[in-house]
Amino acid sequence: MFLRNNSSVIRTQREFRRRFPHRPAPIGRTIRRFATRLEATGSTLDRPKSGRPRTGRSAENIDAVREDVEECPETSTRRRATQLGISRRTLQRILVKDLKMFPYKTQMTHQLLPADHRARLDYCQRVINLNLEEDDFPSKLVMSDEAHFHLSGHVNKQNTRFWGTENPRIIQETPLHPLKVTVWCGICVDRVIGPYFFEDAGGNAITVTGERYRTMLRKFLIPSLDEFGLEHIWFQQDGATAHTARDTMDLVRDAFPGRVISRFGDFPWPARSPDLISPDFFLWGFLKSRDHNITSKYANLT
Repeated sequence: MFLRNNSSVIRTQREFRRRFPHRPAPIGRTIRRFATRLEATGSTLDRPKSGRPRTGRSAENIDAVREDVEECPETSTRRRATQLGISRRTLQRILVKDLKMFPYKTQMTHQLLPADHRARLDYCQRVINLNLEEDDFPSKLVMSDEAHFHLSGHVNKQNTRFWGTENPRIIQETPLHPLKVTVWCGICVDRVIGPYFFEDAGGNAITVTGERYRTMLRKFLIPSLDEFGLEHIWFQQDGATAHTARDTMDLVRDAFPGRVISRFGDFPWPARSPDLISPDFFLWGFLKSRDHNITSKYANLT
């Protein structure tokens, strides 16, 4: 391409992108080096190297690394290189270039007990049946949850580095009890109901108790549903103690007769199932990914 385009790097890169749209075009220095080698030797291959051949990535080492990884995949590259008697750089090249392996992190999920699998499956099947039996069921469903948002920010030491000729001795002070705010939200098909902040008269965050949760239901959720004109609503809440206290359940049953998805409700909610509700599945993660350091709770959550 380079020779055919009158030794123009720009034209060569354009033609390369047209022919290989999913591959990055080589830089000018690489293009000229290949062209020079092609004119001098008739080939773009590297010239044979003189001296003793390097044996770090030998077939024996590759097989040894493969067997070691299959036997103990969680061993660090530093310790594995020491155990196999090869350099860490050679080990990394064997893992990536020869064995096509990459490091993966452990994913943390909620623990499920043996009975939880059947309960979750029965719940999902019942939701499907209810969607078929009741007209426009998704528009009548409100799924709710609370979440904590830390106001002081968080520093990840693993992702923060300071380069210099000397150690700057940088220290990040953190409070013993970091400031946070507890937020409640409800999600229905076309809107987010909330946020509602659990706080005292001075604007300080407070824990969610049964009494405070009932106050939220009376003074915020039920008036909001009336304001939006939402009727015959199915209300979902998880099995937190504040949600399922006797007085709380009496209030919820009166507000949503026969349409309560909860522990001790008309529609049993399976325990340990945060992934089955919209706030945990989408809303909280979306808000925290948009702004990790929430300095103004109303500005970032409304």
